[in-house]
Amino acid sequence: MTSNLAPDLAPLNRTVVDIVGAPFHAIWSPEDGAIRAAGFATDADPDADSLAERLFRIDADAAARGVAESVQGGDGPVADALRAYAGGQLDAIDALAVRQPETPFRGEVWRALRRVDAGRAVTYTELAGLAGRASAVRAAASGCANNLVALVVPCHRIVRTDGGLGGYLFGVDIKERLLRHEGALPEMLFAG
Repeated sequence: MTSNLAPDLAPLNRTVVDIVGAPFHAIWSPEDGAIRAAGFATDADPDADSLAERLFRIDADAAARGVAESVQGGDGPVADALRAYAGGQLDAIDALAVRQPETPFRGEVWRALRRVDAGRAVTYTELAGLAGRASAVRAAASGCANNLVALVVPCHRIVRTDGGLGGYLFGVDIKERLLRHEGALPEMLFAG
């Protein structure tokens, strides 16, 4: 696929902020501040290189731009909002712009995820309903699994019907810490 990028478009930026005791990486476009990929570093991926790899596999224009060197903390609206969220201002990330390639239903799932407020957890079944297709539970779960913008598109707020946490790309431990940070776990029936 050929890139339609203007030759002067800058590389994507990467900001790293500590959230719930783990490095959180956000890759964003400097011209509009839209987060293109985001997630936590893991033991298996300590530099969170998989974020850019996942983005580049489905977005040739992003791949053509590449990613500038990481900036620990960094300045600007993305880093500021992430630091505010980490500090307890849970709605600080709600207004951040995101952009990821989507299918019509995945787009509805991702928009529905953004309507699930911090401090609340919903089931995959409820998410399917919020996305407008109550019977499409597996498709809603697939939307969570293919979300490139973790935390800001909060797939960590989705749990199993039995109250168990279910999976999370960055580990169930991180998911549990995020839900505790947001105050969602005390009200959940946590079944392990």
